[in-house]
Amino acid sequence: MSKKILLVDDDPTLIKLVQSFLESQGYKVSVAGDGQTGIELAQKDTPDLIVLDVSMPRMNGYTFIFELKKIKSSKAIPIIVLTAKEGMAEIFKVEGVREYITKPFKPEVLLTAIKKHVEPA
Repeated sequence: MSKKILLVDDDPTLIKLVQSFLESQGYKVSVAGDGQTGIELAQKDTPDLIVLDVSMPRMNGYTFIFELKKIKSSKAIPIIVLTAKEGMAEIFKVEGVREYITKPFKPEVLLTAIKKHVEPA
């Protein structure tokens, strides 16, 4: 069974690239263009992992993590932050984020991080 990944980002070009790359690797990818929609999808679809941007309309990545933690069924979902903002890795680690990857990034780096958290050891 393929693992489900929720991609939460407001950049349509990045979404298209990451989604097609991950789907080519066998993952099922759902997409949200902002944090609010991401929360709704996380509740409805319970992904195996979330790839999250920080700067987004309606709800930023930090607020998304805070809101997600309030939902019992969603708070254990691993999160990988994928952002252009540097220097915030420690803040997000405190919030339980598993990986912090800065843009621009190599797709293999993201894939390695995802596999680390969703594939059996």
